[in-house]
Amino acid sequence: MLAWLAYLTVAVVWGSTYFAIALGLASFTPYGMVAARFSVAAVLALGLGRLRREAWPPWREVVHLMVVGALLLGGSNALVSYAELHVSTGLVAVLAALVPLWLAVFSMAKEPLGPKGWAGIALGIAGVAVLVWPSGGLRIHPGGLVAMVAAPLIWAWGTLHGKHFVHGGGLMTNVGIQMLTAAVIGLAVAPMSGGFLRGPVTAKALWAVGYLALFGSLLAFSAYIYLAKAWPPAKMGTYAYLNPLVAVLLGSLVLHEAFGVREILGMTVILAAVALVQLRQQPPSREALPEL
Repeated sequence: MLAWLAYLTVAVVWGSTYFAIALGLASFTPYGMVAARFSVAAVLALGLGRLRREAWPPWREVVHLMVVGALLLGGSNALVSYAELHVSTGLVAVLAALVPLWLAVFSMAKEPLGPKGWAGIALGIAGVAVLVWPSGGLRIHPGGLVAMVAAPLIWAWGTLHGKHFVHGGGLMTNVGIQMLTAAVIGLAVAPMSGGFLRGPVTAKALWAVGYLALFGSLLAFSAYIYLAKAWPPAKMGTYAYLNPLVAVLLGSLVLHEAFGVREILGMTVILAAVALVQLRQQPPSREALPEL
C-alpha cells in the first residue's frame, strides 16, 4: 500500500505543478526557480533526515546521489521550466509523457515489458495527446523543443542510475542530498543564464515556489524516489500519463476551463493505458520494498 500511496502522490501532486511552475516563471528564471525551490526543500529534507536519525549513505553512494540530483532536478526539471516559457503547455505535457517509454527502453534488457506493456506505453502517449493537444495552434520554439525532447530522456536515465547504484542511506537524507546538488547547480548556473529573476517578485510567484518546494519537491519527489525502488520502471513511469489528467481536472474544477468530449476521450484512453501497463503479467519480484 505504501507504494500505491507514493504512486498516487506523484500522480496528483505533480499534476498540479504545471500551474505552479507557470506562476513561478512570471518572476523567476528557470534556474532561479531551481535555486529557490530546491534550497528550501533540501534544508527541510536533510533536517527531517536528522530528526529521524536516518543512516547516512556510504560515501561512494553520495557521488551517485549527486549525479541523480544533477540529472533529474538540476537538468531535466530545469529544462521543463525553460520549455514552458517557449512551447505550448499541451506540447510540453505530451513530450513529458515520453518518460515511461524511455524507462521501458533503458530497462528492457533486465525487465522486458511484453506486448501488453508496449501497447500501454503507446496508448498512454496517444491519450495524453488527445487530452492536452492545443486547439488554437502550436507555439513552437527550437530550443524549447530540444529541451523537452532531452528532459524525459535525462529523467529516465537518472532514475535508473539511482535505482541501480544507490542502496544505502535513509530516504529523506538521500533526497536531501539530491536536492542540495540541484540547489547548488541553480545558484551556479542562474547568474550565467539570465540571472535569478525575470520580473518583479509577486506574492503569487512566491506562493508557487513555496508550493513547489514543499509539495512538488519534499513530498512528491521523496515519494518518487521511494517508488523507483519499489516498482519496475515502466509500471512506475505511468504516473507521467496521469499528471496531465490531473492538471486538466484541476483546471476544470478550479479555473472553470473547458471540459468536454475530447477531455473525456483522452482520460479514458489514458486510464486504459495505465491499466494495460499496471495489470500486465509480470515475473515475481525479488526486491523487498525500501524502508521509509
